[in-house]
Amino acid sequence: MIHFVLLIVCAVAIYLSCEWFVNAVEWLGERLNVGKMAVGTILAAFGTALPESVVTLVAVTTGGTEEAKNIGVGAAMGGPLALATVAYGITGAALLVKRRRDRAAARATGAAPVPASVALGTEKDMRRLAKDQKWFLPIFFVKVSLGLVAFAFKPTLGVLFFAAYAVYFWREIRASRADEAAGDEDDDEEELEALKIQPKKASPDTWAVVAQTLATLVVIFFAAHYFVAQLDVIGPMLGLSATVTALLLSPIATELPEIMNAIIWVRQGKVKLALANVSGSMMIQATVPSGIGLLFTKWHFDGPLLWSGLVTMAAIVYLLLTMRAHRLTPARLAVAAGFYAVFAVGLVPLLA
Repeated sequence: MIHFVLLIVCAVAIYLSCEWFVNAVEWLGERLNVGKMAVGTILAAFGTALPESVVTLVAVTTGGTEEAKNIGVGAAMGGPLALATVAYGITGAALLVKRRRDRAAARATGAAPVPASVALGTEKDMRRLAKDQKWFLPIFFVKVSLGLVAFAFKPTLGVLFFAAYAVYFWREIRASRADEAAGDEDDDEEELEALKIQPKKASPDTWAVVAQTLATLVVIFFAAHYFVAQLDVIGPMLGLSATVTALLLSPIATELPEIMNAIIWVRQGKVKLALANVSGSMMIQATVPSGIGLLFTKWHFDGPLLWSGLVTMAAIVYLLLTMRAHRLTPARLAVAAGFYAVFAVGLVPLLA
């Protein structure tokens, strides 16, 4: 029972910490003069994905056996899978709930409700989101392909993944600043809320913004770490093998901060920030942990890892096609979670 209680406590701690984190990171973006979209794709994504990258680094560098190092490889593959399926799916479900509430409120006031079938954002918004998927897909394809071959200089290719993220980072910051300078950033989303630790100040001190950002990241890191630890204990108690727990439950747990961020931003009406946070986190997960894994492990995939890569790419192709056709609705976004169910079903014969 104590493990279930700790699981709930950790989940609550992650959610509350994410509430404070998204509040601080928006102010941090304002202080650093980056556009609103870059707050989601770069600052928030980097902050919540950094602890997971550290976990991967520790696993592959301090693991005493090859099996221990492969835990890091599994984390590098499980993260993108959970983001492309579960994170997007839960974000879609949260948007469905919000639209239902908005329609109820609109009917109560006599206003015209937004139909559930209306696409998310403008055509330009969809092009921005599709751009992240177009960056992710070829990088991830190379990442999976390298797990199927072996050659002498393969570890050195890990540096290219770091370089790919550096290029993405620079282009995203530059594009977001250019959009804001040209007045293309959206002004229809809510203004910044007061900083949690300085609620009476209209413009908080920079030190307070940095302190709240760093403090919440520390809490998120340790809460997520203990959340995963409780799952590792609860899984076998429920009759699940360690492998199933590692491949099915742990990736969702490690991406819980990104999922919480998205839910919070959807609740606040900042849909573009929510979607940008997930897509930006996917770019980090496709590059940084992969580069670390290539440098310090054999980076060789077995059946379950290959299957996770194929399902991830299938989910991204589905999302990319929907975004490019400007037909991404909350319901179609929620469908992405179905790919995780496909992964779970296909995993059964592979582990048999």
